[in-house]
Amino acid sequence: MSYFARRGAAFVLGVAVVGLAAGVIHDATGDDPTTDRASLTPAEPSSDGSTTSPGALGGSSGDGAVAPDTTTAAAPAAAAATTTSTTPFVARTDVLVDPASFAQPYSSTVPGVLTFRGNPTRSFYGTGPMPRTQPQVLWQYPGNGNPMCGESSEYGNVRTWCGTGWTGQPAVFERDGRTWVVFGAYDYKIHFVDAATGLDIIPPFATDDLAKGNVTIDPDGYPLVYAGSRDNYLRVIAFDGAAPRELWKLNGRTEDRMHNDDWDAAPLVLNGYLIEGGENSWFHGIRLNRGYAADGSVTVDPSLAFRVPGWDQQLIDDLGSKDPKRVSLEASVSVSGDTAWLNSSGGLVQGWDISSLRTGQGEVRRTFRYWTGDDSDASIVPDDEGFLYVGVEIDRANSRVQNAGQMIKLDPRTPDDPVVWKYDLDFFVDDGVWTTPVVVGDVTLWTTKPGYIYALDRYTGEFLWKQKIGGPALSSPVLVDGVLVQASGKGVIYGFDFSSPRTQPTELWSVQLEGNIESTPVVWNGRIYVGTRAGFVYCIGLPS
Repeated sequence: MSYFARRGAAFVLGVAVVGLAAGVIHDATGDDPTTDRASLTPAEPSSDGSTTSPGALGGSSGDGAVAPDTTTAAAPAAAAATTTSTTPFVARTDVLVDPASFAQPYSSTVPGVLTFRGNPTRSFYGTGPMPRTQPQVLWQYPGNGNPMCGESSEYGNVRTWCGTGWTGQPAVFERDGRTWVVFGAYDYKIHFVDAATGLDIIPPFATDDLAKGNVTIDPDGYPLVYAGSRDNYLRVIAFDGAAPRELWKLNGRTEDRMHNDDWDAAPLVLNGYLIEGGENSWFHGIRLNRGYAADGSVTVDPSLAFRVPGWDQQLIDDLGSKDPKRVSLEASVSVSGDTAWLNSSGGLVQGWDISSLRTGQGEVRRTFRYWTGDDSDASIVPDDEGFLYVGVEIDRANSRVQNAGQMIKLDPRTPDDPVVWKYDLDFFVDDGVWTTPVVVGDVTLWTTKPGYIYALDRYTGEFLWKQKIGGPALSSPVLVDGVLVQASGKGVIYGFDFSSPRTQPTELWSVQLEGNIESTPVVWNGRIYVGTRAGFVYCIGLPS
């Protein structure tokens, strides 16, 4: 019996109702390591910002179509097999990500929350049953009481950083009969932890600076984690042996970078391609060419498919003299249909047609542009109706952001006038929305940096209610099994009854942890995993 079947008919039914479910999200055609290498020539931003030509697409067969493997991720007998689901799904192949898969799991091959907010539309948060009575801390990692800390410089000042930060949501998934929790931390390391015990499954992988990026687990069953660090590198790391192995890395410290060289965002893997934006302000597509060696060990042979800018000259002109190069791509890329959605520190919302990753024909091209006016590091949520939900900070505090709002719904099908509604917060510097919203039913939920959860009508933007949780709140809200989970800057993680979404929720429980909680929690089988700035990652739930 599959993992999802074991979890019960209710969950399977919930998946099936979407129509195409988890397997639809990701067209797992695999990789062909014999295909041509891509051009490494970077694109140049166009003067008007309308369209940018990438390098030639690599990895296509002779007739121009992307050449799939004849299998998915089945390893040779010597390699460890990944837990798979036998639940039947209808795979739609005319788009990379079916919009109807909104709020469903990323993969039918690997059960889990594999990336930031769980899927390409950043809208899947995990599985219950959720605790409705007081949960407790079941374990703390590391269990020896020594916090995960490291030194790093910021604007020339060296200081000690501990725990996990704003981009530190763990990934949780099933493999070989156990549940894995994988995360990067400020001790420079990527950790691989047993969810049942809080102990290392394999030793951590050490980078050379804060491992602050959101990790992504390969959705096709290859034993790979994709993770960024403050040491300039985005890495592909194998976890199929007794110790993790670095298979490949990409340096963000390029001469043409606009801002920095860190990697914060959670990558996505679609149709054998890795897509990711960096703090260097460039958006990358990389054909992974995954496979297995004769000894059963997993392999990759990456080639660059495209590299396009996360800015244009109009944005630089509009930003003026105030941080004109701070246009990094720190938000995790979202994908719906064949469009990748980017948010940036320059406030530029962009849609990029990446259908060429599916067809092997044409180029990546920009199809949508909207300027929010200010730092917009929240990931965009594209819903199942084609609308976008965009959070905006108040940082530069220019006139544009004052008029554009901090919670915005856009319709990219009307690019000349895309604003469906906007909601304005009290206008204070270092305020606004850093978090990624929840879209459910006829309600949207937004958490603001001062420490309030706002509920707005999904269709009109009407204010419904707000709930104080305490700031600074950088952790995104999570909704699973009728329980709204929200972490606060005061180190408290709350569970609210969300059975009546349009009315003020009732607090079900709260758990006080040590340290500020910047990271977004992840939920699996009713257990909550979250890191804090005190230096630890916690498992919270009801005792077995």
